[in-house]
This record gives sequence, C-alpha cells and structure tokens, in this order.
Amino acid sequence: MVKLSAELIEQAAQYTNPVRDRELDLRGYKIPVLENLGATLDQFDTIDFSDNEIRKLDGFPLLKRLKTLLMNNNRICRIGEGLEHTLPSLKELVLTNNNIQELGDLDPLASIKTLTLLSLLRNPVTNKRHYRLYVINKIPQIRVLDFQKVKLKERQEAERMFKGKRGAQLAKDIAKRTKTFTPGAALQAEKKKAGPSPADVEAIKNAIANATSLAEVERLKGLLQSGQIPGRDVKPALQVWKRRRRRRKRKKMKMKMKRKLCRWRRWSKWKRKLLVVR
Repeated sequence: MVKLSAELIEQAAQYTNPVRDRELDLRGYKIPVLENLGATLDQFDTIDFSDNEIRKLDGFPLLKRLKTLLMNNNRICRIGEGLEHTLPSLKELVLTNNNIQELGDLDPLASIKTLTLLSLLRNPVTNKRHYRLYVINKIPQIRVLDFQKVKLKERQEAERMFKGKRGAQLAKDIAKRTKTFTPGAALQAEKKKAGPSPADVEAIKNAIANATSLAEVERLKGLLQSGQIPGRDVKPALQVWKRRRRRRKRKKMKMKMKRKLCRWRRWSKWKRKLLVVR
C-alpha cells in the first residue's frame, strides 16, 4: 500500500481528458486512506481513485472546482458526513464495485444538492428492496442512476411510496446503516457466497431461452454479473414490453377471427343466392 502524499500527487499523471476537464490520475496505487488532497491546489475537475484500497469516502479539503470523482474498484463501505461543504460542485460520483451494504449508508449523499450522476453498480446495496426508489427519493435532483436515466414514472412512484407518515416510516425501517467498527473488536468474517439454488438455475435457463434480442441477452448478462437472478425482479420496462406483446398477439388473433367470419358470411351469402337461382 502507498500513502497518499503530496509527493505522489505531484508525480501522478495530470492531463485534459476527452471532455476537456483537467484530470488527476491516481489509479492503482493501492491507496488506503484519502489524505493530503490540499496538495492538488484545487486545480482539477476530475480525480480518478479507481483500483485502490480506500474504505471510507471522506478526508477531502475544500475543493470548489472538483466535479467528478471516480472511485471504482475500491473497498468503500462508508460515506463521510459533510461532503456538501468540502465538495460543493460535485456532480458525478462513480462508486462501482465497492462494498456499500445498507440503504442508510447512502444518506450522507442526500445533502449534496449538485449531484446528478451516481453509480452504485456491483455494491451489495443494489440488491436491497426498493433500492432505486429510495435513492431517487433521497436525491431528488439525480438524473442518471447506475448509468440508467431516471424516468418521470420512477420519480412519481418514489414520491408516492415515501409520501406522508407511512412513507416516512417505511424509509426509516429500510434505512439501516452498517455498524461502525470499534477498535479492538473482532472483524466479522465475510460470508462465502453460496452457489445458485436449483430454482435460481432454472430461472436463469428460462430467461436465456426466452431472450429474443441481443439487447435482452446483454441485460441478462449485466444482471448476472451484479448478482441478481433474472426473472426474480423484473424491471417495469420489461413488464410493459411483455404486456404490449400480449396485447398485439390478442389483437392479431381478433383480426384473424374477424377475417374468417367475414369470409364465412360471404360464402354463406353466395351459397344462399346459388340455392335461390336453382
């Protein structure tokens, strides 16, 4: 592991990225703690901390210019309080492939009123019930969550779910937080992930067999990589698509029956005329 020192910051790669932001590249140094960031002199729009060993998102001085923070592939399990004061311009926060466990651990992000893009893909918290609606409710200005645009329908659903006393109680019930580590206490051994159950295997096979397009196959691949079982938590968009397909099939069947009925009526009328002539 390497300490994040002023010397390391000075030696790290600095460049203008494709979106014309000044970026500081601190990837892959196995940095354990965020510190000494005052040495950046607030000269960067983006800082890349991907592929390190950071466990807590805090330790920032006042960085008025910083807009994008890339924290992929770390061990972040906690988010510090007061980030809205130290990072007043933060718009994009990428926390893909970390270790955030509970919905309540995301509450400190609610105070960052400038945050419009957030990625929590491959974090255990994404498997929690009502995860997406909870985040949309807590961060109402969010536009893109897990690289998917937040739709108006989702905003309305989140507002209905967490509205009033019942909604507040529901938010309180599901917003648990990870327990803070006490020095001297034994670390909990990480539970080994069990393999999929026979029912899960069957659900995966059915989902693959029913895939009708390359986009559907890619979506299934993303679900499996994030630890979700296809078919267990069907997305609203997929449900709508299936309903529309069923409606189209019913409509086609009705049209087919109407055409048959019309042909039968024409044939019956022709037959009656023929009998009259005879």
